[in-house]
Parts: sequence; C-alpha cells; structure tokens
Amino acid sequence: MMTSDGTNGRGAAGEDRTAAAGAAGAGGMGSGPGGTGAAGAEGVDAAGVTDDPAAASGERADLLAMLAKHRHFLRFTTRDLTDDQARERTTVSELCLGGLIKHVMYVERRWTTFIVEGPSAMGDASTRTEEDIARRADEFRLLPDETLAGVLDAYTEVALHTDGLVAALPDLSAPRPPPQAPWFEPGARWSARRVLMHIIAETAQHAGHADIIRESLDGAKTMG
Repeated sequence: MMTSDGTNGRGAAGEDRTAAAGAAGAGGMGSGPGGTGAAGAEGVDAAGVTDDPAAASGERADLLAMLAKHRHFLRFTTRDLTDDQARERTTVSELCLGGLIKHVMYVERRWTTFIVEGPSAMGDASTRTEEDIARRADEFRLLPDETLAGVLDAYTEVALHTDGLVAALPDLSAPRPPPQAPWFEPGARWSARRVLMHIIAETAQHAGHADIIRESLDGAKTMG
C-alpha cells in the first residue's frame, strides 16, 4: 500500500529536490516575530530572493511548511508514472496529472511575481487574445514535447524561488491591488500573506483533483 510520505523508496522524478525545497522553506533561523521582519541584506539578490530559504521562521516558516506539504501531496500522485500516463485523462474532466503539475507551477510562479512586481505581472484579463486563451488551455496539458520529469524539475525551481522570496520579504502585510479581472472585488488589496494563502489553497485543491485522477488511472491512492 502506498503512503503519502513516499517512504517506500520510490518517487517521481525530482521528488528529492522538492522535499529539500520544502524543508528549506520550513525551518531555520530568520526574520523577526510574526514573520514580518526582513531577512538580512547579505545573500539577497536584486529580486529580493535569499539564497538561504531556511532563513524563514515564525509565520513565514508555518506558511512555507503548509505549502510544502501540499506540493508533496500533488507531486506524490505522479509517482512511477510514464509520460503517457501523466497525459491520460481518466475522468470526464479535461484534467490530467502532468497538466495539473504544470498549472499549479505556473500559478505559483505568476503569483510570486505579483508579490514583487504588482498587478503588471499578471496582465489584464479583459485584453486576453485567442492566443492567450490557447496558451492558458495548454497549461492543463502535458504536451507531446514535454516530459513529466521536466515539469517536475521546473516545479522544483519555482518552489525554491518561492521559499527564498518569502524568507527575504521585508513585510508580509504590504498590500498591492490585484490584477484587473472580474473575479476580483473592486478596490481590493492583496498582501503577500494573502497571496501565499491563495497559492496554498490552489495547490491543495488540485492535489485533491490529482488524487482522484490517479486512483482512476491505476487504483493508487495518496492515503488509505
């Protein structure tokens, strides 16, 4: 029986590096009480990302630990799969496992860029072209020229960037207006904290979708 911690010694490509990324984001020394203090300038690049994501502590460590947990559950659904299996639709949904990994990776990357750059990083939903819509649809597919291992490696890099950014942010409470889109309330302001909670919720939701898709594929479960 498979368990969610992967202790059977098997795992999808890139699993060890993501486990390391999650551990880096979840412990160590760092910013002040409540997670609102900035990491030291040493080791922080121009984008505000520390090369020591283990510097997170307090609230930051809690947020990153929860995100790492749900990243792991999502990745665990792809253990031992071939690329063709990762492309397979196993329910009436259009979703497949490789596409879910891609989508969540893009979501995390876009929203962490928003933390640094503001709404310009996300674009205006009202100006989307047909090409933009097609590109968005491809986020949910593992395309013929893509591999599961490659997508997992890209997700690992995004996770490491997120963990380093959160450890180095001067203030989790600093607000920004969200992107222009009908699903954001007028006049809303999103703090880095709220963005991180959104990324966690998105990752957890799709980890549940992925678990159903995997069980439908070959009976394997994340838990139970």
